Amino acid sequence: MSESRNVLGGPLSSCSERPKTGWFRTGCCETDDSDLGRHVVCALMTEEFLAFSKARGNDLTRPGPGFAGLRPGDRWCLCAARWLEAFEADAAPPVVLEATEESALELIALEALEHHAVPAMQPAEA
Repeated sequence: MSESRNVLGGPLSSCSERPKTGWFRTGCCETDDSDLGRHVVCALMTEEFLAFSKARGNDLTRPGPGFAGLRPGDRWCLCAARWLEAFEADAAPPVVLEATEESALELIALEALEHHAVPAMQPAEA
């Protein structure tokens, strides 16, 4: 997976180690054909997005086996289609472009991602 590129064309950066994210739980939004949801958008969780996701049937705040649940300020690799759905509903969370895998561009315009971009090293905030 080390050859993965980000939406800016550079090497894919880590999204989050705490909580450990990514389809492969490597901390990166890497993907392959087994990832039907395409978990490739590195997003900074917000109250608004977490409520949006819960209303759509995916409660990311609920703990489960090996998963503590997400809180505002956490970074997480989201499904590209869910991020786009939230974008269209004006509920999209901020994204880290350097940690968002290039295949996100198959569904999402770069301009939309850029409009929601935060610096790669921005500390997690609630």
